[in-house]
Amino acid sequence: MMDTEHKTIIDPEIVKSTLEHKNISDLGHSTIREVVTIVNEIEERTGEKFIRMEMGVPSLPPCPIGVEAEIEALKNGVASKYSMLEGVPTFKSEASRFVKAFMNIDVDPAGCIPTNGSMQGSYALFMGVSKIWPQKDTILFIDPGFPVQKIQLEVLDIKHETFDVFHYRGEKLKDKLESYLAKGNICAIVYSNPNNPTWICFHEDELETIGNLANQYDTIVIEDLAYFGMDFRTDISIPYKPPYQPTVARYTDNFALLISSSKVFSYAGQRLGTLCISNKLFNSYFESLKIRFGKANFGRVIVGRLLYSLSAGASHSAQYAIAAMYKAACDGKFNIVKEVKEYGIRARLMKELFVKYGFSIIYDMDIDTPIADGFYFTIGYPGFTGGELLERLLCYGISAIALKNTGSEKEGLRACVSHTEQSRFPILEERLKLFAQSLH
Repeated sequence: MMDTEHKTIIDPEIVKSTLEHKNISDLGHSTIREVVTIVNEIEERTGEKFIRMEMGVPSLPPCPIGVEAEIEALKNGVASKYSMLEGVPTFKSEASRFVKAFMNIDVDPAGCIPTNGSMQGSYALFMGVSKIWPQKDTILFIDPGFPVQKIQLEVLDIKHETFDVFHYRGEKLKDKLESYLAKGNICAIVYSNPNNPTWICFHEDELETIGNLANQYDTIVIEDLAYFGMDFRTDISIPYKPPYQPTVARYTDNFALLISSSKVFSYAGQRLGTLCISNKLFNSYFESLKIRFGKANFGRVIVGRLLYSLSAGASHSAQYAIAAMYKAACDGKFNIVKEVKEYGIRARLMKELFVKYGFSIIYDMDIDTPIADGFYFTIGYPGFTGGELLERLLCYGISAIALKNTGSEKEGLRACVSHTEQSRFPILEERLKLFAQSLH
């Protein structure tokens, strides 16, 4: 219970009544969108603006190259025309160039497909990969990870398994992964890199391990690159020259990549992602897919059956926007890293504030080095579960999401830096100070 002798920013009774109104008994299991609606209601009732760290939404201006290209496309009349399912040619060719320029991998334009955000890409992939092998009906998550992907599997009624990777980094990863793959029921492995929510980044030897095991056990790797190039310890901004974005695609042909436009291009609102399927997988023939979907070719099933049934094509004008940004990046006219480094600066300064007032960084190490500063970080406080900590912080006008919802074994919160501008750091510090005082 909240100690009412100490000052809070939000009346604890308002927090309590809002949770009751939303039928929320444990914030530790609340989804991201549920927390969003809770905070929205509290802000509306109190007029107090929160330090909002619950939702991973970009706050930087969209890349003007994309905006101008989309405006030009709209002026040319694309709004009145359906886009082709597989995507407009310029989008596909520039996406193929982009992965070559910044990942040093070859994916034919045919395998570069626009989706209505990366979430639609994962949804279609989950439906497809789970039907390839009758005996392989389970998807394995290397967690912590993006909670909504598991909701997708619940909706699709697809089985999944998961493990928290924190204690299985480096050489330990092989045995842990193989303990699942050896069962013979895993059709796909899913992870994000950089990782949401912990911001750990797999090393090359770990990606090689994942790729080699995918080859050995004939398993598909779904690599979520929502935060492409945002491990700011390594600058990948020069096209066609190392260092490149780390990827499992250098070690296996059994891959599908989800590349988001939301963070690296600050183009979240147009819901346009890129699904890149390896040349081998795109053209692979599976008799089970023919029985289930009427087509045996994996790429044709993804595009002509699954994506078609979900949306009949992705945003026409936004494809021209992303194509233009891909082209500018590949031509060296747009620095994809420079534009988003602000997030790393915010993370460093915000972590310092939380630690100053008694919090700990839950996922603090990336094997043998301190965790990088990026879009997310994780926090905990002694004596609190994630749900309890979040409820208490709501009384101080601070929001986040509980780590339990991400597949983490640890108690704490995921904090996103994007909506806390540096001008609000003094407000954050004052609220953290009040929080700390209430416990002593």
